[in-house]
Amino acid sequence: MPRPRRQRRISFEPDVTYFKPAGVRKSELEIVNLNLDELEALRLKNLKNLDQEQAAKEMKISQPTFHRLLLEARKKITDALVNGKALKIEKNE
Repeated sequence: MPRPRRQRRISFEPDVTYFKPAGVRKSELEIVNLNLDELEALRLKNLKNLDQEQAAKEMKISQPTFHRLLLEARKKITDALVNGKALKIEKNE
């Protein structure tokens, strides 16, 4: 049985939660879901310019977990941009 998931600290909630390519109907697009914790990892690393150790402490998670969040977020955003998919930001489950 896996251990319980630690509560991640998220200090930011975006006003805009959906991005899509211009000129394509929403119903025609495949959607990539980006979780709030993945967005928070990107924000701390790329906008606040924190190193991974500092950012992980701010989110109250381990540095390896923070690194995995960054990798997954970058993969999802790259998929949406390169393949013309919509990007939806949603709360963690």
